[in-house]
Amino acid sequence: MEHIGIIHTPYKTKEECPIQPLYSLGSFGRVEVFREYELGLRDVETFSHIYLLYLFDRAGKIDLVRSTFLGDTPRGIYASRHPCRPNGIGFSIVKLVSRNENVLMVERPDMLDGTPLLDIKPYIPKYDCISKASEGWTAGQKWRQKPQDRE
Repeated sequence: MEHIGIIHTPYKTKEECPIQPLYSLGSFGRVEVFREYELGLRDVETFSHIYLLYLFDRAGKIDLVRSTFLGDTPRGIYASRHPCRPNGIGFSIVKLVSRNENVLMVERPDMLDGTPLLDIKPYIPKYDCISKASEGWTAGQKWRQKPQDRE
């Protein structure tokens, strides 16, 4: 799999990077799609939000069961969105602010600056919003700062 671009954000370190787009209110990023893939951006600006699929290129040790950023109870990696996973693929829904040729300006990025972009997909509410979906073990969990020294 090849990456199709680079995601630029204000977050230079793991410590300052938010754990979800919800917690990056007021931050902006720039998604630079390589020129050879620019044609694929046609009509993307008709959507208000997009999925960014990217590579966790600076994630640490892979553990199949580990504590998450939200709590101290160890969870299976596939029951979390933790970056330290076997295939290291991340995804985020961001607001698409604008497009200028091969560059997308987005609001609420939650990935490190220089993150390799794997794909872009439109967020389509009538397909992607499941109103009665279960929150699983995250139900009732309070947001907290990332614990120090926890990858």
